[in-house]
Amino acid sequence: MSKTLCGMLIAVWALLFTPGPCKAGSRADVNDIAESYVKLVLEIGLYDDAYVDSYFGPSEWKPLETAKEDPFPAERLGGRAGELIGRLAKVNPRGFSAMERQRLAYLQKHLSSAKTRIDLLAGRKMSFDEESKALFDVVAPARDEAYFQNIIRKLDQALPGSDDLYWRFNSYASRFTVPHGKLEQVLKALIAEDRRRTQEHIPLPEDERYDLQFVAARPWAAAATFKGNGLSLIEVNSQVPFGLADVETLAAHEVYPGHHLYMTLLDKNLVKDRKWLEYTVMLLYSPLAVIAEGLAEYGCEDLLMTPAERIDFNRKTLLPLVGLDSAEIENYQRVMQLKDELDDALTAAARQYLDGRMTRDEMRDWLRRYGLMSAGGIEGLIAFVEKDRSYVVTYTTGRQLVRDYIEKHSGPAADSARRWQVFYTLLSTPQTPSGLMEAAGKDTVNSRGPGGRR
Repeated sequence: MSKTLCGMLIAVWALLFTPGPCKAGSRADVNDIAESYVKLVLEIGLYDDAYVDSYFGPSEWKPLETAKEDPFPAERLGGRAGELIGRLAKVNPRGFSAMERQRLAYLQKHLSSAKTRIDLLAGRKMSFDEESKALFDVVAPARDEAYFQNIIRKLDQALPGSDDLYWRFNSYASRFTVPHGKLEQVLKALIAEDRRRTQEHIPLPEDERYDLQFVAARPWAAAATFKGNGLSLIEVNSQVPFGLADVETLAAHEVYPGHHLYMTLLDKNLVKDRKWLEYTVMLLYSPLAVIAEGLAEYGCEDLLMTPAERIDFNRKTLLPLVGLDSAEIENYQRVMQLKDELDDALTAAARQYLDGRMTRDEMRDWLRRYGLMSAGGIEGLIAFVEKDRSYVVTYTTGRQLVRDYIEKHSGPAADSARRWQVFYTLLSTPQTPSGLMEAAGKDTVNSRGPGGRR
């Protein structure tokens, strides 16, 4: 056989039997799955009033109340979720950009979470950790009693006096209560300062704005609801007594650089610019909630102001507004930072209570001892846990996920500008909790920090 003929035969063999290029996944297919996902979760919302936190997509996608079936159509809705998960798994991401691949991961995690929500509404029982993993894509770290006892000892040393720590702390904190008549003025001053600082690092859309309203008879202290086109409704419960640290957290967590900014940038960068309509629906029980709460917590606690800047702003602006003495402001900040570290006490109690390893009375005692919470606050938190169950993991675990990611990608000693840059990336791109954990190079979250806001 000649070399020429041999070469021809090899060429023919290669042409016949070498696999051709894989067909790239269709972006139109992904858009279709995303539309079906939105319609599915909106229908689930007919049976779960708290599920859809906000929706600003096409009005024709929203089902009418008259479409609600009795009994709950778990099999039909679960089948739809399973079918969409199967379709998404067949999408070949070859040729997709990194952000488009993140979008696929986002849809996969949220469809899986939606299927879990259907199962729970149908009566499925899950442990606290099973539920948080299936709904929120995270499992909070376990904390033993010694962890909280160590923080309690530090608080005991930071607070003057020898009475029971519970009474000393609550008496001390009450000295920094914002007078009811000054709440709106203080809150607006904080929001204005937070916006100024945020705008130094993040370009704000021209149409972004918020509407501040004071309400009553709500189960939460404050909430942000995005209405679309740059507008968020910020509601503040006027019946809640706010300490100075509470108002500082509220302004940053709900507005800048928290929920309002996050939802505004998702709307601009993903919905308006890319037409990714799955981001027109914000679900309370979903992986998105972990990212949203984590960014809001990190922004107000770790990014917006240094402790020294916070003290300076309080002395020059807030304390004169409310007529409070500035002599104790440094120790007050130290005490409230330690108190924030006790917020994992709620997660620890919720896990044991919902798993049947702690009674209601034992949970009350635990939250009093390791949360230093008032009687009214304890009852409110127990009601929150009974209604929203494993949602408590979104605050502390979410913040640590964000912190780990930012330290990994900016460096633990990075300056403020670099950390803001990485923070902005998270604010405006598709993310999942497990994706953040993987990108930070961690298998577990070593969580600590704040909680209690919505």
